[in-house]
Amino acid sequence: MAVTRHHVLLLIILGSMVIATAMGLRHGFGLFMAPMSNDFGWGREVFAFALALQNLIWGLTQPFTGALADRFGAARVIVICGALYALGLVMMGLSGSALSMTLSAGMLIGLGLSGTTFSVILGAVGRAVAPEKRSMAMGIVSAAGSFGQFAVLPGTLGLLEWLGWSAALLAMGCMAALMVPLGAMLRDRPMAHQAGDLSLKAALNEAAGQRGFWMLCLGFFVCGFQVVFIAVHLPSYLFDNGLAIQVGTTVLALVGLFNVFGTYLAGWLGGHFSKPHLLSWLYLIRGGVIAAFVFLPLSPTSAYLFGIAIGLLWLSTVPLTNGIVASVFGVRHLSMLGGIVFLFHQLGSFMGVWMGGYLYDLTGHYDLVWQIAILLSVLAAALHWFISEAPLQRPITQVAS
Repeated sequence: MAVTRHHVLLLIILGSMVIATAMGLRHGFGLFMAPMSNDFGWGREVFAFALALQNLIWGLTQPFTGALADRFGAARVIVICGALYALGLVMMGLSGSALSMTLSAGMLIGLGLSGTTFSVILGAVGRAVAPEKRSMAMGIVSAAGSFGQFAVLPGTLGLLEWLGWSAALLAMGCMAALMVPLGAMLRDRPMAHQAGDLSLKAALNEAAGQRGFWMLCLGFFVCGFQVVFIAVHLPSYLFDNGLAIQVGTTVLALVGLFNVFGTYLAGWLGGHFSKPHLLSWLYLIRGGVIAAFVFLPLSPTSAYLFGIAIGLLWLSTVPLTNGIVASVFGVRHLSMLGGIVFLFHQLGSFMGVWMGGYLYDLTGHYDLVWQIAILLSVLAAALHWFISEAPLQRPITQVAS
């Protein structure tokens, strides 16, 4: 499919704006845990379970929204899922019970995220960009999600302090609705079938037979566990240890700001060095950063340094992981295969955010979850070291059915 440079640039800009909005709004949910739980008399597990379900629904539906984007184009998927995201935020703002919280923050926003974030948009970018520039382009779009976190979080806190949690969520729903026209303008087109293309079933069978694919999935499970636990529970962890809530907000904003640089750098490095080995080092360093944060004395300064360090490593996994999928399996079914890998990320997210709330209610602290996050970093580093990113050699007789 011939793609002009202007078309690619527009695709990257619009895709970046959608991801920045979706991820920016999502990363502010942790700020609502304390006020909503206090108003309704919930333990932290109720709010944590709703966000855990959100991540699970996001992951479970991601392969399907990815497959739809591969077949019909990303634009239609973004429009529908952007509308669901906005509706979920409005219903979350009107929630009055644990059930309504679960349906809105959990199910609707989870469905909305599955079509407005990485797998769908990076799949569109991967199909449009030349292979030698693919890692860099994915890094740019992934970095936009981090910029959204940096830019939107302070505004979310401002809305929360000014309007209260309910009206703030309604205002955020209006912001999410902007993804609908942005998605409609995104002129992504699915790839035409060509000789040698695999059918959807054949692509699934091929990936299932590759050990490296499953190792990549398990590694992404670790990423999800760590980042969503931190995103949701870090403000409460800092507050429990005597730091002001504004410190937690600033730390998350620093994560978003420095992840812009970290994700862009990861995309650039992925075009010059082994992506699996880069991921091994990334996870190993991430484990060291978490250990230093947990075991050294806590202060506002140490919290800010943690935000900067973990930010450089935050979503740097995304362009490298999706780049490996594209390198090994090609781009014909990239959104769908990337969606399966992302499913494991979200299974990890579910465990991280839910286990954080459950073990906190059980023990009164987060110590055990931090320790699990450190051990998982070592496991992920070992898994990625043995993954190959060499393209699969397919018989030329394999034709899409």
